[in-house]
Amino acid sequence: MTSFDPTLGQIFVANDYVVAQGAPLTEVKNPADLSTVGRIAQCAPAALDAVLTRAMAAQMDWATLDGKSRAAALHKLADAMAAATAGPAAELMTLEMGKPFTESVGELMNVGPIFRYFAELARDDGGFMAAPTAPGSTQYARWYPYGVTAHIVPYNFPIILMAFTVAASLAAGNAVVIKPAPATSLSTLAFMEHFMALPAGLVSCVTGGVETAKALINDERIGVVAFTGSVEAGRDVAAACGRLLKPCVIEAGGSDPMIVMDSADPEIAAAAAVTGAFHLYGQICTSTERLYVHEKVHDAFVNAMVERTRALRIGPGLGNVEIGPLVSEAARAKVMRLVDQAVAQGARVACGGRVPPAHNTGWFYEPTILTDVTPQMDLMQAEMFGPVAPIVRVRDFKEAIRLANQSRFGLGASIFTADLAEAMAAVDELQAGMVWVNNVLGDNDALPFGGWKLSGLGRALSRLGLNAFRQSKMVMLDHKAELQSWWYPYSDAFYAERGGRWNLSKKS
Repeated sequence: MTSFDPTLGQIFVANDYVVAQGAPLTEVKNPADLSTVGRIAQCAPAALDAVLTRAMAAQMDWATLDGKSRAAALHKLADAMAAATAGPAAELMTLEMGKPFTESVGELMNVGPIFRYFAELARDDGGFMAAPTAPGSTQYARWYPYGVTAHIVPYNFPIILMAFTVAASLAAGNAVVIKPAPATSLSTLAFMEHFMALPAGLVSCVTGGVETAKALINDERIGVVAFTGSVEAGRDVAAACGRLLKPCVIEAGGSDPMIVMDSADPEIAAAAAVTGAFHLYGQICTSTERLYVHEKVHDAFVNAMVERTRALRIGPGLGNVEIGPLVSEAARAKVMRLVDQAVAQGARVACGGRVPPAHNTGWFYEPTILTDVTPQMDLMQAEMFGPVAPIVRVRDFKEAIRLANQSRFGLGASIFTADLAEAMAAVDELQAGMVWVNNVLGDNDALPFGGWKLSGLGRALSRLGLNAFRQSKMVMLDHKAELQSWWYPYSDAFYAERGGRWNLSKKS
């Protein structure tokens, strides 16, 4: 077995790190100081053939395992993951995309439990019985894997979002091929060492850009595609899968609203908003990107949020910081453009709104709070994906709900209120796949993760997430073969029962 070297342009195939022969290499830069972290291979579509051939062979053996044995293998995998949460994968994640090291470790700590959950869920649910439609018949449905599945993973949570779908796919009996984001390919590859606990070829990781992803999606050996990324890319993936009648699970981002009602404690709501808006410096699909605050608590909420935001520490991720750099120059440029447009349109900067003077190398931007924001401003229609919290003052619950729903996105939404009636009405009326009441950003392995509207198709996690990677087969098993009255040729008695002869005679 070859060890992983982030400078060689390796990929992970058949439980080994191999150099992608003939593939051009691109450098990966640290967004905090622009130093070179390593190099990744841009795999040509032709390079995928050997990977998929190995995956198909491994999957055939994996699918024949009984549920208990497959679950045991996944538990062993989870043990390996739990034993090494602060290793090379965590450090590379911080160096590649700027995530604070404590959060990189925290991400890895939550991966093993996902594999344990799906190991037991798949073992518990292998199908279901139905009441028979005829005596002497056993009628049921069974689940079967698709074969090989492709997982196109984003940069913000490269390991845990991979686990959302990879764990379900493996538990269902599939092999998987992972295509990480270019920005976090090194940490993903380093994490692949854990999958050596599984049969060789069952899990592969290939690097590259759009052409590599397209080749995976369009290959007939791929049975299901799981994708997390932008709306525009998600549409392309869905269109490609639609042409091939290939199932897909797509999470295409969001612009999550938070409502703060007059009954809420503004200090607590502000603490939640700082976390929701600035955790991972806003580079989370479920980040709080639009805030609608009741006029009675607006000023107290803004003051509390500004005070907490100014206490956040900014710097490279290997230090004790909450705010690291954005992942790229383009990501920061988008944030700066939207903030500048909002200010030009009348918004006021309550704090932030600039590159921090102490960190003008790399792609840093101060966590920013904007007030006097109106729903028509450009940043209220976009997915910000950066550390900006625009606040809109609202008069009442009805206005807050209406404005929260004025978005093409529908991933998550949150509300802070001490009024139970408001809370339950918000759960029903907010147009989102996930709603948090008096909390933000949480998930549960046993509950579905996904959105409405342009935020995606299908669900990850929960039983719904498992079902995305398995297909059903109806079985009707008669205990004894007997002639059936409805088999051809029909008897006279059958015609008499159905009125066939009477109908024929009337026609003549």
